[in-house]
Amino acid sequence: MARWEPGAKQRLQLAALDLFVEQGFEATTVAQIAGRADLTERTFYRHFADKREVLFDGQDVLLHAFVDAVGSAPDGASPRELAEAAVAGSVAFFTDERRPWSRRRQQAIDTEDGLRERESLKMGVLASAVAQALRDRGVTDPAAELAADAAISVFRVSFGQWIAPGETRDIGDIQAGLFAAQRALA
Repeated sequence: MARWEPGAKQRLQLAALDLFVEQGFEATTVAQIAGRADLTERTFYRHFADKREVLFDGQDVLLHAFVDAVGSAPDGASPRELAEAAVAGSVAFFTDERRPWSRRRQQAIDTEDGLRERESLKMGVLASAVAQALRDRGVTDPAAELAADAAISVFRVSFGQWIAPGETRDIGDIQAGLFAAQRALA
């Protein structure tokens, strides 16, 4: 087995995703993932706590992108502008190169109740982090909570549209359209 080859983490992620889509998340074992990647189970556990973490590995990077974007927004920005900046912070994360992975990842998540619940919890964590970042910028509650929840709603819907079959628009363009639609509702 090629234990020390570079790219082990990525090979594990691709092998896991292939297996999750082919045979389902629950039916897939860590041993199968490691074997498909031509690595050992020990190598798998060096990179991931469990097989669920393969699908949620980038959530800390995404969270920091949201929070950092709020911190970098111009002085005097309104709560809505700060929340929109948070979501715009995700644009660099969701590149066209990432779209095929994201589509397949969502396909795997959609087949398992526990994974859908974990994805929902991730959205809650993002909303809480954005709300705190807004508070750190001087936005008081309930405006911080409302703006964060509205922003995460746009993010969730934009992501769903971005991974839709045949979709080619940049996620930033989709987000801009959804924020405009959200403002029109208000």
